[in-house]
Amino acid sequence: MTWQPVPGHLMTRWAKDVTPENAWPEYPRPQMARPEWLNLNGLWDYAIVPRAEPAPARYDGESLVPFPIESALSGVKRPLRPDQRLWYRRNFVVPDWRGRRVLLHFGAVDWEAAVWVNGQPVGEHRGGYLPFSFEITPALADGQNELIVAVWDPTDAFWQQRGKQVLKPRSIWYTAISGIWQTVWLEPVPDTYIAGLQVTPDVDASEVRVQVRLAGADTSAGVRVQITDAGTPVVAAGEGIRSHGLEALAGLSTVMSRPPEDSSPGRDVEIRVHIPEPKLWSPDSPHLYDLIVTCGEDRVASYFGMRKFGLGRDDQGRPRLCLNNRPLFQYGPLDQGYWPDGLYTPPSDEAMRWDLELIKRLGCNMLRKHVKVEPARYYYHCDRLGLIVWQDMISGGKEVGPITSWLAIRFGSRRRDDRWFWRAGRGDPAGRANYRRELRELVDHLGSFTCIGMWVPFNEGWGQFEAHAAAAWLKEYDPTRPVDHASGWFDQGGGDCRSLHVYFKALPPADPAGERAVVLSEFGGYTMKVPGHAWNPDVEFGYRKYGDAAALTDAYVALLERELHPWIERGLSAAVYTQTTDVEIEANGFVTYDRAVPKMDWQRVTAAHQRLWACAEGCA
Repeated sequence: MTWQPVPGHLMTRWAKDVTPENAWPEYPRPQMARPEWLNLNGLWDYAIVPRAEPAPARYDGESLVPFPIESALSGVKRPLRPDQRLWYRRNFVVPDWRGRRVLLHFGAVDWEAAVWVNGQPVGEHRGGYLPFSFEITPALADGQNELIVAVWDPTDAFWQQRGKQVLKPRSIWYTAISGIWQTVWLEPVPDTYIAGLQVTPDVDASEVRVQVRLAGADTSAGVRVQITDAGTPVVAAGEGIRSHGLEALAGLSTVMSRPPEDSSPGRDVEIRVHIPEPKLWSPDSPHLYDLIVTCGEDRVASYFGMRKFGLGRDDQGRPRLCLNNRPLFQYGPLDQGYWPDGLYTPPSDEAMRWDLELIKRLGCNMLRKHVKVEPARYYYHCDRLGLIVWQDMISGGKEVGPITSWLAIRFGSRRRDDRWFWRAGRGDPAGRANYRRELRELVDHLGSFTCIGMWVPFNEGWGQFEAHAAAAWLKEYDPTRPVDHASGWFDQGGGDCRSLHVYFKALPPADPAGERAVVLSEFGGYTMKVPGHAWNPDVEFGYRKYGDAAALTDAYVALLERELHPWIERGLSAAVYTQTTDVEIEANGFVTYDRAVPKMDWQRVTAAHQRLWACAEGCA
């Protein structure tokens, strides 16, 4: 049976170019790249069976990986119920990588995955948004190898982190996805290899801290760090480079650590390199340095930007979000990362990049990535383009009821009582522990990306518990970024921001006070449905409706100039407009869900944004 996308569905223009041979062919991990790898995307056998049953003897057909099974681009478009299990199977042949270990990588699998190679279990993983890998060398055979993945995904029937996925989509809740939804690949590594990198710039000290995780047979091996700027070596000057008691050579573009005294199974080595007169990264000048890390026979390529996020004071003493020790007003859209043809998975890297280039072209300098984690290449493109990303933690537990939601949006937030975890769907201690584990893994996974400028652990009370404590932990674990501890509501007084969502009423200028910056983390949501480009022509959700592009543009420009400008003048630090694109029945994007029709006059929108920057510059 020949694969084809499920017909009769809203599609983007990139869908026509998708084939089993070119499904996401790009190397998926730009911050730790090796030249040799094998992409396992393409057609996999699939079967959906009752959860209690063993592996199926026969499969139902073929699904195109990495598109989730519910999507049109998978070629299947079938839902997965909580009482079912999704099975995948494919064969592969390992290239001539003899004498090396072989790692099997998954970009993301939603939600619980168990993996077998040639009938041998190689590992299990829980969590639908973050990458994981297993060494599979002992299970490999010459010639054909069989890879099987079993997935269980209860979605909103459980406490798991799931973002906006629900089994019965409605209003602001969207189609659930299941199974493999990011690239699967194999990679050879030597017997001792680099298992992870954390790269942290320190603008004030003019240095970069490179933490290298070693794994394998001999973790006492030395680590070499080489930094270049557009091909020119960066000289490590000054008094020398030190790393947790490990000395390293200074005065060279290459910095080499001395091996530690013992060789435990895994080891972190930290090297600090002085960057003379660093070129700072910013939205106006997204400068990046190239980085090569070598350990024995292993060599990985990476990059970083020198920048500093934080809080400071403007000329009037008001708390402001700052970049590189200067106040910077941040403005951009809420970005949900849904696609009509691929759901969670964009049709291609080009399609994903188009969204980001649109945001930049409209004159924005940031976006808020809403309750979803994107493929690593997404953040790589933000680094290159100069887009600051406010990264939400994936929501789980239980959303707040509609009456409470309406009251909070209409009249403001109230402090959530943490004594009753069940109200937020957090009554199960395992669910709370899982949230904390995935939050830490999220920070570890994205912490080296230059663009990440804010952590947002909770949004509008969905699954919110102990938000103040979560913010305190984040600030200790990653002191290099601000934290918006409770976007919208319920504010517990923690983090770095007083964070407001305003939809149904005029924007109320609020004076920053105390130590926290004021941010408008959601507003607008103005709606216009475009016939022929709607997910569901019979249903429309939005906060204020308009009949044509001219009226919508007029309203948007007026919203900025009559309401947002005065608030900026009073000390507002950032604003997030809802949203980049339409999403399912939400018709409040700058562009339609299929990315085909601009819903506003983009020239007027860009000009309005330029006036916004002028207002912000004059108020700083």
